[in-house]
Amino acid sequence: MVLNGGEHGRIRNIGIFAHVDAGKTTTTEQILFHSGRIRSLGSVDDGTAQTDWMEVERARGISVRAAATRFTWRDVTVNVVDTPGHVDFLSEVERSLRVMDGAVLIISAVEGVQAQTEVIWHALRERGIPTLLYVNKMDRVGADALRTLVQIRRLLSGMAAPVQLPNGAEDRFVGSNDLLRRGAAVEISSPAGSNGEDIAGADGERFEQLLVETVAEHDEELLLQYMESGEWPKKELRAILPRLACRGELFPVLFGASNKGIGVEPLMDAMIELLPPPPAAGKADGPVSGVVFRIERDPAMGRIAYVRMYSGTIRNRDSVRNATREIDEKVTQIRKIDGQRSEDVGTLAAGDIAAVCGWNQARIGDIIGSDAFVPGETRMAVPLLTVQVRWRNEAEYTAVVAALHELADEDPLLDLQWLQEQRELHVKVMGPIQVEVLTHMLSSRFGLAVDFGAPSVIYKETPAQAGEGFIAYTMPKPCWAILRFRIEPGELGSGLVYSSLARPERLLESYQNEVARRVPEALRQGMFGWEVTDLKVTLLEGEHHVWHTHPLDFAVATPMGIMDGLARTGVKLLEPMVRFRMSVPEETGGKIMNELVQMRGQFDSPEVRGERMEIEGILPVSTSLDFPARFGSFTKGRGVMSMVFAGYEECPENMQAERKRTGVNPLDQSKYILYVRKALAQS
Repeated sequence: MVLNGGEHGRIRNIGIFAHVDAGKTTTTEQILFHSGRIRSLGSVDDGTAQTDWMEVERARGISVRAAATRFTWRDVTVNVVDTPGHVDFLSEVERSLRVMDGAVLIISAVEGVQAQTEVIWHALRERGIPTLLYVNKMDRVGADALRTLVQIRRLLSGMAAPVQLPNGAEDRFVGSNDLLRRGAAVEISSPAGSNGEDIAGADGERFEQLLVETVAEHDEELLLQYMESGEWPKKELRAILPRLACRGELFPVLFGASNKGIGVEPLMDAMIELLPPPPAAGKADGPVSGVVFRIERDPAMGRIAYVRMYSGTIRNRDSVRNATREIDEKVTQIRKIDGQRSEDVGTLAAGDIAAVCGWNQARIGDIIGSDAFVPGETRMAVPLLTVQVRWRNEAEYTAVVAALHELADEDPLLDLQWLQEQRELHVKVMGPIQVEVLTHMLSSRFGLAVDFGAPSVIYKETPAQAGEGFIAYTMPKPCWAILRFRIEPGELGSGLVYSSLARPERLLESYQNEVARRVPEALRQGMFGWEVTDLKVTLLEGEHHVWHTHPLDFAVATPMGIMDGLARTGVKLLEPMVRFRMSVPEETGGKIMNELVQMRGQFDSPEVRGERMEIEGILPVSTSLDFPARFGSFTKGRGVMSMVFAGYEECPENMQAERKRTGVNPLDQSKYILYVRKALAQS
């Protein structure tokens, strides 16, 4: 079935997502094997998986970078991005979401829906990406198809429905041709005493009924036909199911045991039948429009930019416009990459993904050509910790700086801070596992021995009340920049909202644009040295001088005006919070709840299920850094816990946290002016 004509219909761009240890990379490996792309199966545990090709991934047995690969199935080329499952590498997931047309979300039949699963699910729904749900590990002890399906419908979507029976029955599958013919050869199990919510006591017939009822929510005639005849309207279902799935109105659920290759080919069929091809809005002969979503460095080819094309075609030796950088760069090669293998394909057309060599200035997120067809970004990953990098060999200082710059190009959220005067390097990280991986990468890839300091929580600041900031930068001449700002608190999570009421006859539009560009920079360090967020900044009025004003005068004046305003409004500290979900033996619940209270945790009344207690709530990052390690000892290894970022909240009033400022504080206006004019040494 081709939902979209032409070459677009013969391509799929699919991301594979999961909570850590759900079997995502193993599933990708089986897909490549069953499609004939690889001749022998690799293993995550043995470090031989095709998409875990980095040394650190093979050493640790986890994915730390999104890996692009491809396979052909039923004459359709599928570009696959296998994303990391660990929360510390959520930035890789974030960037992959932007360029996918469909998704496979893998859920373990043993652990069920976990916190990271929900985070990814909400991001997929925010972007409207059609999604298949693949329940893996059906062969494991404790696997429960019914319980997992109940969780999916309760926590993710009531429009999730099984299109495949998990008991291997040959005559009870929905789809065209051979779609979903083979299921996981594992019987459905229903936990004793489980009410099963809306699918209690499900067997094969109930799974079928659930699918029909879910589809019928979009087609009343189908429901009436089913109720009158009592039979499965297979022909009608085969027609409507792909349309609903490709529009993201229904979410097919499949079952398998990837470690044994069970259920893999039905999943591949579903990827072709039930996920859409690239949209037809951008044509191969249209204007060039694409986005860089990943950067790598190859020893032979140099910087490699992974590009998703939405419109137009680029070829080897083309000079292509990077709209973000406002530069033109020449394409030396266009390559299709599978792990460590690659081939020069010479062209990259609308709807496809490839690696482009020769763009030395390209960065992640850069728009290539026009932005007319490129979707916006989804923000999921928020680094919560900052660490200082220390080099063991003083002679390697410059090499460490260069290596971290290269790694920051590949992961911009590292946000490398190089304090040259203090000879310090700081990076932002998501968690301790990322620090371990960075240490390993600097050693194995660059041959550098480094240590990281103890992680510090990244706080933020927000205005305590409304107020104004003013600056008249008119000395020492020649200079003239007068600005008045209104600064107001915003809602939590709103970030920066900027606007201007200044009259163009008093402050030229070009100067107002310069102020708008400089305000975010001025807010990177507030009264306590942390980024200022969740505020509204309005330029009330400004003034330039016909002869004395230079555009850079506003680069100097803006930080002084903003800091003057923050000094008047005062600021409140904000601290990062994580949302947790845990399941613990009932006898340890009291001790765990006492620990949560000591950490300033907030949690709902626990639910008791059988002999276990389930607790959900939020915790400050600052008080819970070592809690995951202590949690294991509290529960004697029998507890299960997951954590995800939950946003920033105001700190208690008596709490203080200050960060060493970089450079001169703009509140010291005379010294700051000399500093930015590079005249401080002569003062």
